[in-house]
Amino acid sequence: MIVTIDPTTGDVIERIPPMDPAQIDARLDAAASAARAWGHESFEDRAALLRSVARRLREENGSLAATAVREMGKPIAQARAEVEKCAWALDYFAEHGAAMLAPQDAPSNAARSYVAFRPLGVLLAIMPWNFPYWQVFRAAAPALVAGNAVLLKHAANTTRCALEIARIFDDAGAPEGLFGVLLARGEEIDRIVEDPRIAAVTLTGSERAGAAVAAAAGKALKKCVLELGGSDPFVVLADADLAAAATTAVKARFQNNGESCIAAKRFIVEAPLYDEFLRRFVELAAAQVVGNPMEERVQIGPCARADLRDTVHQQVSETVAQGARAALGGTVGDGRGFFYDPTIVADVVPGMRMFDEEVFGPAAAVVRASDREHALGLANHSSFGLGSSVWTRDVAGAEDFGARVEAGAVFVNGMVASDPRLPFGGVKKSGYGRELSAFGIHEFVNIQTVWIA
Repeated sequence: MIVTIDPTTGDVIERIPPMDPAQIDARLDAAASAARAWGHESFEDRAALLRSVARRLREENGSLAATAVREMGKPIAQARAEVEKCAWALDYFAEHGAAMLAPQDAPSNAARSYVAFRPLGVLLAIMPWNFPYWQVFRAAAPALVAGNAVLLKHAANTTRCALEIARIFDDAGAPEGLFGVLLARGEEIDRIVEDPRIAAVTLTGSERAGAAVAAAAGKALKKCVLELGGSDPFVVLADADLAAAATTAVKARFQNNGESCIAAKRFIVEAPLYDEFLRRFVELAAAQVVGNPMEERVQIGPCARADLRDTVHQQVSETVAQGARAALGGTVGDGRGFFYDPTIVADVVPGMRMFDEEVFGPAAAVVRASDREHALGLANHSSFGLGSSVWTRDVAGAEDFGARVEAGAVFVNGMVASDPRLPFGGVKKSGYGRELSAFGIHEFVNIQTVWIA
């Protein structure tokens, strides 16, 4: 039985039976059948469906947001913004998908030669709980406009969000089987990945989950895109706008309860600004309102699960025991729910848990850099390479600095965020492949060479 739990109270929300093998097989059949037909639909018809789904997301924004809050605990205002972002992505790919997938001339010794982009078939999307709508739609929107069908295996604790997404597609008039949900157990994933009706796989999740799915996809010789964890550096150089950096640092770390792969996690500050940045960072973080995420004023809700909160607390406690200093928080919330107080740990160095590991919750590590080159070395001293943020008044210098940062994205004087117009993904143990933009849409098509004598 799939059991969903309200992280604000610890109470059970629903008990939902998983699918048996016959039900999973039927979903695979329906998706394969839908993909064969959908791949021959015009771009105009594909775009029309995406726009219809976007309209329904906007019409039901409030109820969809509340479902996400109940299942994973993000503040309600942020949940509404997430639903709207999904609608934006659908509209974006509806408008630009045809141009992204238009044949491209490739002159050769042929009378005519060009590159065409053909659908692959059924995409299996294995998605996490932390952005229960956005993670799904940022994979589904480009895949669908490219002519593929999508089967979603969502995180168990956001099962109702998954079912709501499927309902929205049905209400929008999607062909039967084009977007489906698999209520499958984790141990069934390898079999599903290897099933011949699955053409490719995309996963957003942990390093461990990514390695397991990549192994299954590799065994079956299937395309796979992985967006995994991150320990993003937020580098504040000595000539930075300190007020802007500190203000953005709070949002970059604590938005979505700190449970984001692209949240800033290691705050690396050049020595001349270190003490003042830390003071401002602590003051602003302490002012964050923690509480019931259904309340509009709340900025930080509970961690999504008790084990996630406990892991963050262990990372903080062990980092302090290793010689760092708790400048704020470091305590488990009182009462019901999986709350963890906003936490800032200062004087963190490599070798400590909060430097070496991804911290998936409302806790920040602040690191002192002796100079710019030391800051760069600290930023790259990580097994992850998803996003990064650099703060300086020297924009030209920042571009040179960013060119040497080992990450899939570098944001100068801004917070890392995903955007349908820009490719998104990482290097090192943050995964491979790209989502969003033309780069993302081309991940799940057959890039076909056409040569005509």
